[in-house]
Order: sequence, then C-alpha cells, then structure tokens
Amino acid sequence: MLFPTFTFAAFFAVVLPVSWVLRRHATVWKLFVLAASGLFYGYWDPRFLLLLGAMTVVNELAAMAIHRSVNERARKAALVTAVLFDLVVLGFFKYYGFFLNSLDSAFSLSSPALNVILPVGISFFTFQAISYVVDVHRRDCLPAPLLDFAVYLSFFPQLVAGPIVRATEFLPELRATRVPDSLETGRAVILIGRGLFKKVVIADFLGRAVVDDAFGTPGEYGALDILTGIYGYAIQIYADFSGYTDMAIGIALLLGFRFPQNFDRPYAAVSVQDFWRRWHITLSRWLRDYVYVPLGGNRGGRGKTYRNLMITMGLGGLWHGAAWTFIVWGLLHGGALAVERLISEFRGDSEIEFDAADVRIRELARLHSGVEVDAWREDPTSPVPFGPVETRRLWVGRLITFHFVCAGWVIFYAGTTEGGGLSGAGDTFTGLLTGWTVMPELLNPLVALVLIGAITAQYLPPMLGRQLSAMFSTLPPVAVSIGFAVWIMLVVALGPEGISEFIYFQF
Repeated sequence: MLFPTFTFAAFFAVVLPVSWVLRRHATVWKLFVLAASGLFYGYWDPRFLLLLGAMTVVNELAAMAIHRSVNERARKAALVTAVLFDLVVLGFFKYYGFFLNSLDSAFSLSSPALNVILPVGISFFTFQAISYVVDVHRRDCLPAPLLDFAVYLSFFPQLVAGPIVRATEFLPELRATRVPDSLETGRAVILIGRGLFKKVVIADFLGRAVVDDAFGTPGEYGALDILTGIYGYAIQIYADFSGYTDMAIGIALLLGFRFPQNFDRPYAAVSVQDFWRRWHITLSRWLRDYVYVPLGGNRGGRGKTYRNLMITMGLGGLWHGAAWTFIVWGLLHGGALAVERLISEFRGDSEIEFDAADVRIRELARLHSGVEVDAWREDPTSPVPFGPVETRRLWVGRLITFHFVCAGWVIFYAGTTEGGGLSGAGDTFTGLLTGWTVMPELLNPLVALVLIGAITAQYLPPMLGRQLSAMFSTLPPVAVSIGFAVWIMLVVALGPEGISEFIYFQF
C-alpha cells in the first residue's frame, strides 16, 4: 500500500477520524492503531505479519527479562539473545542469498538455494527492535507494556521506510494526551503535499526521463547524458526517500505523533561528515549510538577511531542491501570521513564527533576556512558574515562534497540492479570519461529545469518552510482542505502516469 495512491487515501480517510474518536479510550485506541497497522503491512503479504509478531514478542520478553534481572550477566545474556535473534532474522531474509553466493564463489560450490522473499521494511523495524532492548539494558528507558511496544514496532506511517524512531521518542508520544485542536495541521498538510510533489513530480519523472536509460544502458549515451543521469539519480533518490519521510512525518502528525527530522538539505553539505548529519539522520545517529560508540568511538586513539569509522560505515552500507557494492559504497564514505577527520586534526580544528545533529556554524567555519567566526547562526547554509575567501572555500567544500556523493551514488545504483555487481558502475564511469563527443539525447530543457530547481531548493533557508507552515496553520479548515485538494490535482497533472515503488522499500 503506497502513500500516493487512492487505496491508501481511502484507508487513511477511515483510520484518521476513527483514531480520534477512540483516542480517549487508550486501550481500544491502541488496539485499533495496531489493527490498522497490521492491515497496512499485511496488504503486501499477510505472512509477514507473523514475522512482525514474532519480533514483537521476542524483544518484549527480552526487555522484561533485562529489566527484572538483578544479575548483570543475566541482563547481558537476555540482551545478546534478543539482538542475535533480530540479526539472524534480518540476515536470513535479507542476506541469505548474498552469503550463499559469496561462499559458492569463494569455494567453487553449487549450494541449493531457497527462494527467500524480502519482507518490506525489515531493516527499519529490526533496527527499532534492537534499539529498544539496548536502551532498556542501558536503563535509558523502561520496558513498555506489550501492547505499547507492538504499536511502536508496527506503527504504519514509518513501518516500511522510516524514519527510524526510537522507543524513547515514540512511547512518550503514545502516552501523551492529545486533542484534535492541538494538532499541527498546517505543518502536516505541507509535509504531505511536499512529499507527494517530491515523489510523483520529481523522483518518478527523473527516473523515467533520464535515470533508467542513462544507468541501464550507459554505452548507448554520451558523457553529457550520463552526467545528467548521475545528477538525476542524486535528485531522484533524495526526492523519493525524503518524500516518503515527509509524508510519514505528516501522517504521524495528523495522528498525534511527532517524529524526528530525517533530512536537512543534504546536498548543501560542506563535507561528507556534514552530509551524514543531513542525510537519513535517524540512521546516522543509530549507527553512531549502537555501532560507532560501542566499538569505542574516538576513545582509543587515531588508528582505532579510523577503524571504527570504517566498520560503522561498512555496516551502514551493508544495511542498505545484500551486495558487495553497498559495502564498497559504505567503505568509500567511511574512508572520506576518516580523511576529513585526519585533515581536521592536522589543521588543529576542534574535534567533531561522528554525530547526526547539533552542529554549530563555528565548527563548520573553522573546518573549511581555518578562521574563527565570532558572529554565527545555527543553520550552516544560511547567510553568514564570512569574508570573500571564506565564502569561496565554503562553496568549494559544497561542490566537492556534492560530486563525491554523486560518484558514490553511481556505485550505490549498481547495487540495486540485478546481480548487484560493480561492473555497471564501471560502465557508467567509462562512458562519463570517454563519451564527450556524442550529442545528448536525454538532456532537454524540462530535465535541466527540474535538476536546477531541485538543487537550488537545497539552499533555501529553512525559515521559509517554517513561516509557510505558520501561515498555513492560520487558515480556516475549509481553506486548508481546498488548498490541499488543488495541490493534489496539480501533482497528478504534473506527474507521470502511475506510481513507482519507493526506492528504499527494497532496503
């Protein structure tokens, strides 16, 4: 059940009002939300509901055992059991074929293979389950009642493609008293409308107009078309994934839940580290808190810090898909983070943690200009009183970072194709280097306009969005409804026929 479809619209048109009617009756309301989430997830394949149920029961039992045990060894044993269970389930469904093929290639075997279907969203709810039991073990949160935990793990707005919401964020929202009058309706409508536009008008258009051809058969196109396809895929995957999370956050807002931000104009990043503070923020902080920090973070010296960065990003790449291509992509980013850290240490800049948020402009300015900035603002992309040299260096950092990320997307895309090998990426890079005498076929004024507009939007100050939300919230409900209906018609008119599946559904 895809968000931008009439099927989901009909589903949500029933769920939303019934949810608010039942909100005063906590248990009945939770059972209803759980049933609605089950219907939403079972729409793809009802058999996966058994898997989701097993994940819920096992992790809840482990959390209760961790909480009730006074012996630290028993607490750790319960934690290890739950995490191993989660990883084995994830490994079987997502990596069974990958590991089997790797073993066969390494030892010249021909093992019988099972036809394993990948459950939609398994990576997302597995990570949420792991964070829950780890947080209970760390005493960062108490185990929730089984019904509350079941709602948390299966909540349909973010179930299949994030954001990765932690129990410490979701459970207080679940228990909070909400009334419809307190909803941020204006912000929710803007998020849903923006997400629809990103997905339907931008992502699906670029996929069909440029990306599928440029990456699918790079030998048939010139370098300019391939470059257009690379830029197009960078915009497509951003618009597709951030469009989904915009809609998820907006839908959750209408149901009374506030989700964490998952994207913050990533192509305005001034470094790879800054990119990961802006791209899939909830995954970045998950990797930081549950992989990088437990490995030792930056506490073991320079060599171990670089090792931990490489392991963290390598696992982050593997999380995206069962192919060596994704691991290479993750290691590429891990290497870039290590190099940036080394440069920062060499230049004597203040140490910046591998973090997902809370970055001040002073640190970014020092990293990229080598000077102290007294006047600063919280947003690194907002106008800052830099001098001409500092401003130039800031934009050089942005250009280098953007093109490094785009080169990584070429490798990433190769992992999404059948076979998931690096040969497709090699063909793309070869065509980019050798095909400059061929006239473009895919690049046209409309494609150029979409690409330029999407990139330019990355540099708009976020205050504009907040002001628009505030203004929209002051309108009467009838005006909001009419405005949203007109926007939907505009999206349908501008978008291509049919809705493609979200890219991150396969992860």
